[in-house]
Amino acid sequence: MSASSRLPFRRRVAAIVAAAAVLAGCATQRLSDADRYALYARHAGAEVDHFRYLGRINGWTPLGDSALAVWTRPGEAWLLDLSGPCQDLDYTPAIGLTSTMSRVSARFDRVLVRSRSSINIPCHVRQIRPLDVAAIREAQRRNSEDAPSMDEPSDQLPDSGT
Repeated sequence: MSASSRLPFRRRVAAIVAAAAVLAGCATQRLSDADRYALYARHAGAEVDHFRYLGRINGWTPLGDSALAVWTRPGEAWLLDLSGPCQDLDYTPAIGLTSTMSRVSARFDRVLVRSRSSINIPCHVRQIRPLDVAAIREAQRRNSEDAPSMDEPSDQLPDSGT
């Protein structure tokens, strides 16, 4: 087989791989900010005044522009409701937290958004609630299983009541 006869085959394989990647991306159901916040809020405990913070964030998830979940350990997370919209929260590559004596306190401490803009406005923490991380993971797993198949016609989807 000559090199010129293999080229169309390689292009076909590349096109199939690209199409599979696009379909895989479409199959991933992304929740809206409001839906993500509602999911986390359902699994949040009662409001607390503060949480222990040793200067290291294990992970974080923006939940719109005025709330976020912050992991301080793999199995420990906190829902932080902010006093108002926090600039660039959805797009920032990193955040920081202010703390005093290894504690982040509601109504006192702030989320620091590390954005590319020259103005970094701190976002005040209004409320702190502990999160049930295991319950959130289970709910996310169930949501991904309940997502409609890409092979299912849209007229076969359950009625949303609208």
